Order: sequence, then C-alpha cells, then structure tokens
Amino acid sequence: MTKYYWEDFEPGAVTMYGPRLVTREEIIAFAAEFDPQPMHLDEVAASGTLLGGLGASGWHSCALLMRMICDGFVLDAASMGSPGVDEVRWLKPLRPGTQVRLRATILDKRVSNSRPDRGFVKFHFEMLDEADTVLTTLTTPLMVLRREPGAAA
Repeated sequence: MTKYYWEDFEPGAVTMYGPRLVTREEIIAFAAEFDPQPMHLDEVAASGTLLGGLGASGWHSCALLMRMICDGFVLDAASMGSPGVDEVRWLKPLRPGTQVRLRATILDKRVSNSRPDRGFVKFHFEMLDEADTVLTTLTTPLMVLRREPGAAA
C-alpha cells in the first residue's frame, strides 16, 4: 500500500537511511561484472592508482545509494521514477569495511506543468561514512503521483 505521495515531501526535510556495511567481496564482485578497473579489483594493483588502495566503483556507490533509498522510502511511495540525474560526484573512495549511511535532503518540489496528477521532488543525497565524511553526492528529481491531483500546490 502506498504511504507517500507528492504532498508528503516537504522542502528542507532531511532524512537518514542505513547503515549498510560494504564488504571487500561485494566491491570486487560488482567491479568484476560492471567496472573491471584494477583499482576496484585488486589491493596491490589499486595501491598504485589515484585511489591509493581498493575502492568501490563510483557506479557501485550509486547502486548502493539507489538500494538505500528504495528500502528507505521509494518502495512505499507513489514513485514514477526519475527523468534523469542532475549531478553525481564521487568525492572520496568507498573502502571495504565501511559502514555507509545516506542523508536525503529535499531541495524543492513542483507540480508537473503537463500532467497535474504528478509532481517532481528534487533530492540531494549524500553517502556518508562512519566519520560523517561525504563520499558520494547525487542530486536528482523524482516523479511522484499526487494524492489530490486537482488541489492547489
């Protein structure tokens, strides 16, 4: 049953999701299938790269972020997906054994100009490690159905 509609998301709201432990095995498994660069596959090879040691693929970080928001609220929302990502930044390496959390901040929202039964909620997501260091950021609008399509925004 849907719990969250466009009306339930308020600009300025901040929510935390997680934690989730990221293991060496999952970093290597993801990289082996989707991003087989040495810095994501092997500690020795990774030590000589820009990361300076084994680190998760940025795309792995994005996949983890997506899983955390799905578990956190998307699967309980009248979500219709997203028209795209405005920005993604990989600021620090995601290392094996890191316990990550996700901070979601609602930047703004608006009703769709062409389809008044839905709106857009713009989020800024920050993946944090145990020391609250920001590892990855992602900014994106999500499309969400409105509970009351004819009501004023």
